[in-house]
Amino acid sequence: MLLRRITIGAAVAVLSAVALPAQAETAYNPPGRITVDVVGVNGSGCPQGTASVATASDNTAFTVTYSDYLAQAGAGSGGTEFRKNCQLALQVRVPQGFTYAIARADYRGFAHLQRGAFGQERANYYFQGMAQSARVSHQFTGPYTDNWQASDQTEYADLVWAPCGEERNLNVNTELRVYAGTSNPQALSFMSMDSTDGSVSTVYHFAWKECPAV
Repeated sequence: MLLRRITIGAAVAVLSAVALPAQAETAYNPPGRITVDVVGVNGSGCPQGTASVATASDNTAFTVTYSDYLAQAGAGSGGTEFRKNCQLALQVRVPQGFTYAIARADYRGFAHLQRGAFGQERANYYFQGMAQSARVSHQFTGPYTDNWQASDQTEYADLVWAPCGEERNLNVNTELRVYAGTSNPQALSFMSMDSTDGSVSTVYHFAWKECPAV
């Protein structure tokens, strides 16, 4: 079996401020510190204890790092191994008087796809009790052996904001799928969203605005 590897460099998650359109010029990062805690975990891609969250010191983003998130197809893989998913319920505490939305999400990992095989990354996120956003998909086609990266960005006018003055969990859904396709059935293809050394993370970038005065 081909050993998985992560190349540090292109796959390192960089926490940076989100460049917002002109109509968002009044938005800025709130003072103080935000906290993001995992309060619920479900899915084959994130067994208990294999997903962690960290926030950026400047309140621009938070990262999710997985340590056991891999889908595979072909030689030696089981019938359900082609699909892995994870749903995280996150409690995001923000300074009083502010609300947030997810402006962009950057997903990273490593893939080894045989010629004729292909992999997919799919994701969405939504606030507890609110309608789910549409899932966005990104496809990678073999032959491919390298780090992969995909980004989902939302225009400022289309951002979904957390309700002011309410505590609602942010639900983050991700999914990886690998299909053998026309590849040699004795050859293994896989796609991961994990890291053995913590250097590869999914990055969720915040947009901020002040809540209306009560």
